[in-house]
Order: sequence, then C-alpha cells, then structure tokens
Amino acid sequence: MNAVRIGLLGLGTVGGGTLELLTRNADEIARRAGRPLRVTHASVRNPERAQDLPADIALHTDPFAVVRQPDVDIVAELIGGIEPARELILAAIGAGKHVVTANKALIAHHGNEIFEAARQAGVAVGFEAAVAGGIPVIKTLREGLAGNRIDGIAGIINGTSNYILTQMRDAGLDFATALADAQRLGYAEADPSFDIDGVDAAHKLSILAAIAFGMPLCFDQVHIEGIRDLSAVDVDYAGQLGYRLKLLGIARRGADGVQLRVHPTLLPQRHLLAQVDGVINAVLVDSDALGQSLYYGAGAGAGPTASAVVADLVDIARALTIDAEHRVPYLAFHHDHLQALPVQPIDAVETAFYLRLTALDRPGVLADVTRILADQQISIEAILQKEPAPGASHVAVILLTHRVLERALRDAITRIEALPSIDGRVVSLRLDHLEH
Repeated sequence: MNAVRIGLLGLGTVGGGTLELLTRNADEIARRAGRPLRVTHASVRNPERAQDLPADIALHTDPFAVVRQPDVDIVAELIGGIEPARELILAAIGAGKHVVTANKALIAHHGNEIFEAARQAGVAVGFEAAVAGGIPVIKTLREGLAGNRIDGIAGIINGTSNYILTQMRDAGLDFATALADAQRLGYAEADPSFDIDGVDAAHKLSILAAIAFGMPLCFDQVHIEGIRDLSAVDVDYAGQLGYRLKLLGIARRGADGVQLRVHPTLLPQRHLLAQVDGVINAVLVDSDALGQSLYYGAGAGAGPTASAVVADLVDIARALTIDAEHRVPYLAFHHDHLQALPVQPIDAVETAFYLRLTALDRPGVLADVTRILADQQISIEAILQKEPAPGASHVAVILLTHRVLERALRDAITRIEALPSIDGRVVSLRLDHLEH
C-alpha cells in the first residue's frame, strides 16, 4: 500500500522528536497504520539546524511551500503560536490536506473556525498533543468514554507550575527561587507568564471541557488565576493542615451551567492528584458509568509530545478510506449536536476556602472575624492560630471554611479586612476534595 506522505512544519523539540520517532519505529508504525508513514517535506527557519536531515526529505525555509506540495497528504504543524500557524493550517485544509497540530493556544482560540473549515473540506484534524503531552486524554474522552456522561474534569495540566509548587513544598523555596530553578532546568521559558499565570492550563482546560461536554470552545469564558502571588508560608500552612497546593484546571457540569476555572487549589494530601509532583501531568475524569478515572504521565518534552503527534498521524492514516462524516468528531459530538452551554461566573461557584489573616494578638479579635463569617452563612471547618514571634503584636490565623458561594466569601473578606484589628489583606485559596 502507498505510503502516507507527511509535511513537517518545524523541526524544533517537538518536530525533531516526531521525525526521530517516525524513523525509529517505522516498521511498528506501518504495521499499526496499515501503510508506511513517510516524511517527504519539512520546514525550518534555520537550515543549519537540519543538516542531518535524511536525503529523501525536501527542506524548505518557507512553511507555506510545504503546504503547497502535491506529495504531502498530512501537514503536521509544530511551530506553535497563533500566526502564522492558523494561516498555515487553514491553507492546508483549503488544499484538501489533513492536519495534525500540538498547538493548544491555537486550538483554544481558533479551534471552532478550524474544525468548521475541516468539516466543509472533508479532512481530519488531530490535536491529541495539544493537551497533557503524551497522555492520551483527548482520545479517552472522545472514544474510550463515549458511552458515558462526563460531569467533571480536574487536572494538573501545566508541568512548569506543578514543578514550582513541588519545590516550594519540598525544598521550602519561595516562588521567585523556585521559578529560577525551573528556568535553569529548562522547565520554564525566559518569559514564563503563560505557565505561571494559568493561561496555558486554561487553553488546555477549554479543549477538554468542549470534548467532555459537547460544547463549542470558549476559552474567553474560563476564569484564570495563576501561582505568581503564592507565598511559601501558605504552602507550608497547607501542609500542616493536611493539604497540598496544586494549580488545577476544573470543569464541572451542573444544572446551572458549566464551571470553567483555573486556580491554585488545596487538595487533601491523600488525594491521588495531590501526589502528582514535578513536571508530571494528570487528569481526573468523573463519568457516570466508569466513575472516577485518572490519566497520568509526562505532559511535555520531545518524546511524550511526539508520541501524541504520531498517534494522530496513525489515526488519520487508518481513516483515509473512511467517509468524512463517519470519522470520530473533533469535539467528540457531531457538529450539529454541539450545545452552547452557559458558563457560570466565578462569583456563582460554590467551594470551600483556606483563609489566612494577620490579626492583632488580643482577646475578641477572632470573635469579630467569626461573627462576620456567620453573617454570610459561612461555617468554619478548622482554625489554626500560630504563636506570635517574640515581641510581635500580630499573629497569623488560618481558617478552613465549609463550602460557600464565592460572592458571599468575597463580601466577608472585604468586611474582615476593614476591621482595625486586621493587618493587610486576607489571603484566600480555594479548597476542593474533588469528590465524585
């Protein structure tokens, strides 16, 4: 059977890893796909970085030249960013070529446009590598759990932030030092904003939620908080109370709509997600028939990401003879059955909270605080009051609340911060047991 011809856009970490994997496991891949997969063209900005490229691969500096080649069946976009990646993918679709991409930002922002163009052109778009690296969570949601109603997803889906939080807990580092360590090891970019501010996780969460709930992509409705302002003190106090801090992406479906939120969260130390450390990713899925299931593995890197890219290439190769209407839908549900579900604003979300306040060390202060909480119907699960430092007039007080409406908690915090006995702002972090 004729080989499936691939055009690689980008030969960096992921592109180079993909080429290496296709070469190393060529026979195994051909057996699985039913035909060989062969890279015929590739693009790279600096040709000197591709001097060892096999002689049968035509090298281009212009990625659009790869898209235009008649002997390319599948275009693998591995350059990242929004533009020109979006234009390249749409050009490939317009030319009747299938597409594979690892570009989570592009899918999150423009996936609806890309999928509609692909549907009209009758071509496939694979994007398994866009979420959680080599973990096949998209395939799991689209195919493995196709008989389930999925009601919730919670995931550690940014390895950089998870590494930083792990170092803050295990090594007692402050945020800035842990970030510098991550940059030194290559886990964080020179500009780490997308990772530490939660944007990268939000890109991935919006993709997972669309597939899980059968809704269009809506990245702009995700509530996003990062880890930039987290204190080592709160990481330590969380541990003393039996919790660990993780940056979670959470998507839940309820009677009032869908929750889409990324933020630091306290998890019980015994919870499986709380045990996920370093740069590892993990996604917990709540479904009605299977119950809770956990998908765990490397979320980035040449090998893991290439694994997902090649899996998409194999899937497309297998489906080349299948009518487009009978392929697995991009977002799991057929396009005419997608539903635009309402997304709850964050102030309408109900969750438990960790609160840390700095209070004057005198009788009656805690009573004032608890009175304000009671006025907002907020009940307290636990209180931890630290001994003041020698000669200090203020003391740290930590409270854990039961589940409360976010807007009620915010109103209470405003009143607490106005008390003359309270110094500075109240630190608040959400707490979740992720119970099914």
